[in-house]
Amino acid sequence: MPRRSRLSIATTVICFGVTACLVPLMVLGRPPRTPDGLLAGRLEKVWSLHGISRGCLETPRAMVTDDKGDIYIVDKTARIQVFNENGKFLRGWQTPEFYSGKPTGLSFDNDGNLMVADTHYFRILFYTPDGKLLEDKTLGGTWGNKPGEFGLVTDAVVDSEGFIYVAEYGEFDRIQKFTPTGEFVMQWGGHGSEPGQFIRPQNMAVDESDHIWVVDACNDRIQVFDTDGELIELWGTSGDGPGELHYPYDLILVDEFVYVCEFGNHRVQKFTRDGECLGLWGKQGRQEGELFNPWSLAQDCRGRIHVLDTYNHRVQRIRL
Repeated sequence: MPRRSRLSIATTVICFGVTACLVPLMVLGRPPRTPDGLLAGRLEKVWSLHGISRGCLETPRAMVTDDKGDIYIVDKTARIQVFNENGKFLRGWQTPEFYSGKPTGLSFDNDGNLMVADTHYFRILFYTPDGKLLEDKTLGGTWGNKPGEFGLVTDAVVDSEGFIYVAEYGEFDRIQKFTPTGEFVMQWGGHGSEPGQFIRPQNMAVDESDHIWVVDACNDRIQVFDTDGELIELWGTSGDGPGELHYPYDLILVDEFVYVCEFGNHRVQKFTRDGECLGLWGKQGRQEGELFNPWSLAQDCRGRIHVLDTYNHRVQRIRL
């Protein structure tokens, strides 16, 4: 008997002038493969619409999930909105200042606080999951290249001991390490293309060995460091073929795999930890299953991959 698939009908609900931006699409079945045997991925869901109404998105630029599966997204209105795994709006708030620019990074610390890379205000903001700003934990706030000062911050992550790592680009292109209480420890990097240098370290992830994974966006590569800033692995070459990268903007670590979101190639790739391409999904376009300059990836508590389809102002959930 042939395998069957199910398709849910896409819906949009508009009530009293407020749009509930839910556009679901789900397809179940075996993931397809490309002619050369690579996984081609499967689209499961598409949700959100372009707009500034509650639950809609205006050029979203960062995304992260919590341990319950709720999805936190910041967009170009400086709103942080929280959705459930199916795209239902739960709550939201706005960063305190946004005239000079909007945040571009979201992550969680070991206490469950949301860390916001407030890029153009040279600082990391900390919020409780319900949106209370923890002002005493704010890291940075002064532009400069001295220890504890920042350029344009892109992301912050923490290791198993609570040390905080902050990436920044602009004139400095470096990573700074801080104690859990915000005291400067060390820094590494610098602007350039030599191993250990960066040109826009856009996002980071920490693995089970406390290795710091960095998407070195404008160098089209992935670099991996230990907690002392020593380079332990580097891979990636420029291009649009399988296994090549063009402006990688985010990565997530799922089991023994690395998923990379490419702003320039409008796709997601799945790699082994040492850089072998196993599959890819997406191409440039406006239709469901197509991407336009995606910025971010997140994995929910069920292991599903969410792609922040930035210039289509939506989220797409896939299996790859």
